[in-house]
Amino acid sequence: MPSQPDQLTVLKALGDETRFAMYRELARSTAAMSAQDLAERLGLHANTVRLHLERLRDAGLVDVEPVRRGTVGRPQHLYFLSPGAPALGFDPPAHALLAGLMAALAERIGADAADAADTGRAWGADSGRRTRARSCLRALEAELARLGFEPSLEAADGAHEGSTRIEFLHCPFRELAEAYPELVCNLHRGLCEGVVDAAGGGRVEEFATLYDPEPCHVVVGVGYPESSR
Repeated sequence: MPSQPDQLTVLKALGDETRFAMYRELARSTAAMSAQDLAERLGLHANTVRLHLERLRDAGLVDVEPVRRGTVGRPQHLYFLSPGAPALGFDPPAHALLAGLMAALAERIGADAADAADTGRAWGADSGRRTRARSCLRALEAELARLGFEPSLEAADGAHEGSTRIEFLHCPFRELAEAYPELVCNLHRGLCEGVVDAAGGGRVEEFATLYDPEPCHVVVGVGYPESSR
């Protein structure tokens, strides 16, 4: 059984604000992270992050694993909490861990973007049929807010003038979407389509994913004939 770092060592290592922030990110993540990942999350230089990671390793709080991608070049180093490191209440909730495992399983058995969209559409349709909102747009806004996307509505322009653009100010699936963009983003797309279609009176005209040039958003046009429920 791995030994746990003594309390004084932990306090000294985490007494620095930057190291504490890095430790918190590693504890909350469901996957190992590189120094560059942490640097981008915290707005730091990667070399600074590496120095602090070494201090955390010396304290027995963090482990590292070299991962070679391809055959040329130096391996990437991925960091994660040591088995005996205290979680300090930052450990990811069970549902986030389960979601990550399910996404990995779906990818492993060959699920693709179309499968993900179909699954999301079925989920969204159930929500759309149960909504009390008077329009498909409000039904979608309510569902996105319930899921934690912090939807922001504005008038669409260009080719979609007359429709409504919903920006996602926060993505509760961000980490999973970065790991499995094809599955997670299309699951979300299908969900939006399912809500709008089942609520009736509109349709999804555009959906931008994490891997598209524009920020993640959906464009909804209203005034279309209602779909049968």
